[in-house]
Amino acid sequence: MGDESFFMGGAWRGVGLWRQTALACGLLAGLAVHTASAADCPGHPNALGTSRTLVVDPREHPRIGTMQYPETLPLADHEVVLTFDDGPLPRNSNKVLDILAAECVKATFFTIGEMARFSPEGVRKLLAADHTIGTHTQTHPLSMNRMPTERAKQEIDDGIASTKAALGDNADALAPFFRIPGLLRADNVEDYLAEQGIQVWSADFLADDWRHISSARVYDLAISRLEAKGRGILLLHDIQARTVAALPRILETLKARGYRIVHVVPATAERPATPTEPQEWQLHPSPEAVAQWPQVPNFVFANLGNLPAPARSDFDEAEQTTSLLQTSFSRPSWPQPPEPAPENAMPTLVAPASSLFELQGGLDVARHGAALSHRARMASVAHEADSKRLSPREARRANSRQGRLAHAGGRQARRAAANVSRQNAPSATATRRGPVKRMVQVRKRRV
Repeated sequence: MGDESFFMGGAWRGVGLWRQTALACGLLAGLAVHTASAADCPGHPNALGTSRTLVVDPREHPRIGTMQYPETLPLADHEVVLTFDDGPLPRNSNKVLDILAAECVKATFFTIGEMARFSPEGVRKLLAADHTIGTHTQTHPLSMNRMPTERAKQEIDDGIASTKAALGDNADALAPFFRIPGLLRADNVEDYLAEQGIQVWSADFLADDWRHISSARVYDLAISRLEAKGRGILLLHDIQARTVAALPRILETLKARGYRIVHVVPATAERPATPTEPQEWQLHPSPEAVAQWPQVPNFVFANLGNLPAPARSDFDEAEQTTSLLQTSFSRPSWPQPPEPAPENAMPTLVAPASSLFELQGGLDVARHGAALSHRARMASVAHEADSKRLSPREARRANSRQGRLAHAGGRQARRAAANVSRQNAPSATATRRGPVKRMVQVRKRRV
């Protein structure tokens, strides 16, 4: 990340002339270290300020920032750590320092070795304002994730050496904090930094201010992502003009919404690390890491002496308990379900009685009756339909014909019933005379 135009082609034009002019101005006078807080901001009584200083031991927590690592700084809700990369670049970095000073806010700056060589006064200004100074390699290569180990070591070591040279006699003020360019991490790089006792800083959220976006967009991303996280490390770039334009509004919104700035410094022999718990180094600790039984509050009971205490014997007699349950909580008994049959047993079904299948008058009577009934219904329907269209004389004829059909149907039904009855109970005469001759009546046709 950062503006790569500073690291491509020739050197930064005009740096030598500006450097000589700055040296002539005697900027070395501001090396005294001082501390500011929210309550100590002369001329700015409503400043955001720095709420507290957090002291960390890089060897205990070698990698921080939830964008890449499990751990982050042990911050409380609504606490923010401001960090700036790629400086110093006087025309923008100085403006960032002025904005932070107006709000008495302390931040952490990760400098590039070449930038520190071109502008050592900018590094010393960071020290004079009591900001924390870390490093960001010598030339800001965006290939640390695939760089040979020896080359990566050189980038890291040269960046540290250049920043210490800019600090001069105060080289020990350089913090063992390091951020990989582009956050392009690699195991060999992280292992080397851990061996040197240097803490690797990632971030918890970004504002994308190295991209070609507006300052309004930088502000929106910074605030919205902070609101989503609730706390954490914000990564910005002090060399960008869009960051300079967005920073005052960012700080104003942090103050309006109750956020607090935390200043992070490394532990030393004279300044031990701030006591913390392991779960505090996780932005969203797992339930197992923080699960604790809540403390029971000290309740005050009224008239505690009037409450009778139960005797121990009330809980010792099982028979009394059983009797109490049976008398006070008795319930109707449900019928016991039948025992299940064996797996190979065939179910036994009850045989239906023969009377269920008997038909009154026999099968033939039922068949003839159903046919006649169907013909009668059809005739009735046809008659009803025809009666609506026939004249009175035709209707009378149809009614007469319908009556004859009904009478004939009844006569045929009676005859069928009689025939069935004779078949079911043959007479003695039929037994003596043999088979009954069938009489056929032939109706003569008129010629």
